[in-house]
Amino acid sequence: MSSKGEILNRIKQNQPDLITELPDLNVLGSEDFDVLETYKTVLKGIGGDPVEVSNYQEIIDYIKANYNLEKRIITTLPELSEIASLDWNNVDPHSLQDVELTVIKAHFGVAENSGLWVTDAILGQRVSPFIAQYLAIIVPKNDIVRTMQQAYDRIGNEEYGFGTFIAGPSKTADIEQSLVLGAHGARGLIVFLLE
Repeated sequence: MSSKGEILNRIKQNQPDLITELPDLNVLGSEDFDVLETYKTVLKGIGGDPVEVSNYQEIIDYIKANYNLEKRIITTLPELSEIASLDWNNVDPHSLQDVELTVIKAHFGVAENSGLWVTDAILGQRVSPFIAQYLAIIVPKNDIVRTMQQAYDRIGNEEYGFGTFIAGPSKTADIEQSLVLGAHGARGLIVFLLE
């Protein structure tokens, strides 16, 4: 037997008999806190803006009041066709370079880090939330979970080609520790918390 084989054999023979119980992760998220208020506080802390709305008309009114409708706005939601284009899913992604605002819907949100889970099933094109100047994401209030553990449990064995958590606008502080918004994506994020 070679010295390498002998060493590996000795290591194998001298393994401890440790049986360690895995921790109970169900206790995560059992902390008592207001999920919606925590979500809003964390989102504000990372540069996003929460806006509570009761219906899609309130979203339309907010966008009309706060964004230039002369600029390009895209969405995957037919409810917003009055203010945003729906016919951009099958175009060359490079043609989305002039998008001012993208409006999408998240599957759910996470209170502890204000992350929003989105997949290719609701994005249209994967680049859409990252190429626009501004991003608006709609999430029902009752679809916000407390922790990432609960988020991963909710994702489970879901099938998707692309999925990501989006939290806050794009930002970096790499250069001289100066915070720059919009460095790698949207300069601003509005989260519409739908009743």
